[in-house]
Amino acid sequence: MPIDPQASLTITGFDWVPDFARGYVRDLRPRWACEEIGLPYAERLISAVERPQSHYADQPWGQVPVIDDGGIRLFESGAILLHLAQKHAGLLPDEPQQRADALSWLFAAFNSVEPMMFELGQVTLFAAGEQWAELRKPSLMAFIGERLDRLAAALGGRDWLAGPFSIADIAMATVLREAGDTDLLDERPVLAAYLARATARPAFERALAAQLAAFSDHPPIPSDSTGETP
Repeated sequence: MPIDPQASLTITGFDWVPDFARGYVRDLRPRWACEEIGLPYAERLISAVERPQSHYADQPWGQVPVIDDGGIRLFESGAILLHLAQKHAGLLPDEPQQRADALSWLFAAFNSVEPMMFELGQVTLFAAGEQWAELRKPSLMAFIGERLDRLAAALGGRDWLAGPFSIADIAMATVLREAGDTDLLDERPVLAAYLARATARPAFERALAAQLAAFSDHPPIPSDSTGETP
């Protein structure tokens, strides 16, 4: 595994999240990219309950991931994936059109698919049972289905979105995992098979194991306004 406390690249993640979020926090994406190319990285784990004020200087909303690459700091997983791919071979195709396709699909994953998946999480998890969520769910599922149908048609019989495996597939596969226990992928065998191929990659398995290993079993005890634990 490329986790190395002495590495020049540091990935910031959380030291604890609720069970339902484990394996889905977005620092999984740069971890996966590093595993694909054998790039060592160090971990910086912060509290998701009481996020340090210094973290907001690097990520305005206090989210993860953030990376520090030899003094260059980036936030947003898409920007981080692109940064890593531009510095290291093996994450973007060399052929010009395939490279352009990979970049297009990278942004498509985060702009055209993930917002719908985020809303799905809102209506099925965070607002489950609320009247507005129950009313929204049928039309949302239909809209997501239309988006996924177009994705399946575009993927066709190819293994990956842009020729060889790339950051576009890291992005899209992690987004598709957010479909959770719905039938959205089961009803679209092309996408179910695509996701299965992606998550069967040894690099994904190592990245997932690394993220899960970073979580403690219990949430930290919040401190009071004086900074001392109650």
